[in-house]
Amino acid sequence: MVNIRPLNVRNSLFNSYFSTTLSISLILFLFGLMGLLLINGQRLSDFMKENIGVTLILKEGAKEVDVMKLQKSLEGNDYIKSTKFVGKERAAIELKRELGEDFVDFLGFNPLLSSIDVTVYAGFANPDSLAMLERKFLSHPEIQEVYYQRNLVKQLNSNVKKISLILLVLNLLMFVIFAALINNTIRLSIYSKRFLINTMQLVGATRSFIRQPFMARSALQGIYGGLIACFMFLILFFSYQNELKSFIDFQNPTSLVVLGGCIFLMGIFITLLSTYLAVNKFLRMRFDQLFY
Repeated sequence: MVNIRPLNVRNSLFNSYFSTTLSISLILFLFGLMGLLLINGQRLSDFMKENIGVTLILKEGAKEVDVMKLQKSLEGNDYIKSTKFVGKERAAIELKRELGEDFVDFLGFNPLLSSIDVTVYAGFANPDSLAMLERKFLSHPEIQEVYYQRNLVKQLNSNVKKISLILLVLNLLMFVIFAALINNTIRLSIYSKRFLINTMQLVGATRSFIRQPFMARSALQGIYGGLIACFMFLILFFSYQNELKSFIDFQNPTSLVVLGGCIFLMGIFITLLSTYLAVNKFLRMRFDQLFY
């Protein structure tokens, strides 16, 4: 019976320390997700814009040599990301697949024209730039018409601006909420030690001496919480790498490393600051106030 109580106390302290550290790591993980969304918001926006197709419909009598020269000339421009030539036969096969019936046999001829599908860089995927590019494309004698979904372009650019603003505000709000959650977690942990703090004051311990073990423990909790959060991110990235590669540049992981470092430092900073403020609060309280 003599050894049971110390063992229970140690288990209770370990469970409290573990639960606090785990709570901090989960909050930091959520904070990292919001940061990841903010950092890669522009990449996601570019990905959506660069999926807007621009089709250059060629004239019926355009020669193959001229078309090849045109395609090579287009690829040399800094606003063109990629081009793809689609012959009239290929266009007929694709349209037949979409319609589910052979319209060529029904009409007796192929009414489609050859075309070049062009993808422009995200910086030019806006109404004004595409209108300017349309005039440039039409200046080529081989091009009969330029087609792209104008309403879709306007709607997409408008929505991207709204979403970017919403994401920025949401990230700031989430930062405040996550910081408050970590602060409350630390304060609850220290609240259970308020009588110990008061007892140490009564025996003559200085404030800095009382704060020191709490600050050291909180620093370790911040370090462990940050490491666990970063480890959770690694699991997420490696598990869903194929699904995330369109939005996250794994070939240039600088932003991911910076985000991991920010999560790690944020965990240490917030836990230390919260601990400092919480301990100081109980240091200023009288004994009778500790019961409320």
